[in-house]
Amino acid sequence: MFNAIGRFFRAIKYLITGKVDNAADALSKNPTVIKATYEKVIEEKKRRINEYKDAISSMIAQEESKKKRLEGLTEEINKLEKLKSGAAARAKAIVDKYNGDIVAVKNDPEYLKCQSAFKDFSSTLAEKQARATEIDDDLKQLIINVNGHKTQIQSLMRDLEKIKEEKHDAVADVLSANEEKQIADMVNGITNDKTSEELQRLREMRQKAVANARVSRELAGLDAQKAENEFLEYAQRNAADDEFDALIGISAKKESSQQTTHDAKLPES
Repeated sequence: MFNAIGRFFRAIKYLITGKVDNAADALSKNPTVIKATYEKVIEEKKRRINEYKDAISSMIAQEESKKKRLEGLTEEINKLEKLKSGAAARAKAIVDKYNGDIVAVKNDPEYLKCQSAFKDFSSTLAEKQARATEIDDDLKQLIINVNGHKTQIQSLMRDLEKIKEEKHDAVADVLSANEEKQIADMVNGITNDKTSEELQRLREMRQKAVANARVSRELAGLDAQKAENEFLEYAQRNAADDEFDALIGISAKKESSQQTTHDAKLPES
């Protein structure tokens, strides 16, 4: 009992689902729906491409920032190298001052100052150079990535243009296919399309007009034939009367009488 009820409700569900799916399929084949769907896809792709552009713009801004940072480090490195060279040159001058007396040189405060500065400059220089090398490597990889993304976004833009063209082709193909189907169905007599009914009415009107014209022509022919028949009948009747008059001998008298009447009507000269 419960199993049967369960099957019944499942069948109703499947029926409703099937009808909804069929309706959705039929609706999705509508040219207007297809056009709107394509436009939605195009807008979504535009949105994603714009997001992609924003990401690339951020990468380019990061690239510019690293370039400026690298330029700043390069200037600092050049300055440290000069300071380092200057400290070494000053220390050498002190050494020359004491003619090679190492003890005197190392006890000279100026020498110790140059020595300490040289060490500081060398340490800082090594740090700056390491940082510059790191930034330079990052910058090179970033430039490669940006160029790759630029190429990719150009490809996406071309694909977007193709989709825009495909939208028009798809709508045109569906319209053409629907029209061909309607014509085929109309020929087969299995369509309820209003245009088919209108075409049928036009064809019936045409057939009726042709039939009316044919009837008019036929009626006009009948009238002419009727008149010809009357003329022939009259001629035959007159010929028969003349023949009868000739047989009974009144034809000559009729002609004599007609001649006398004709003579009487002639004016005297």
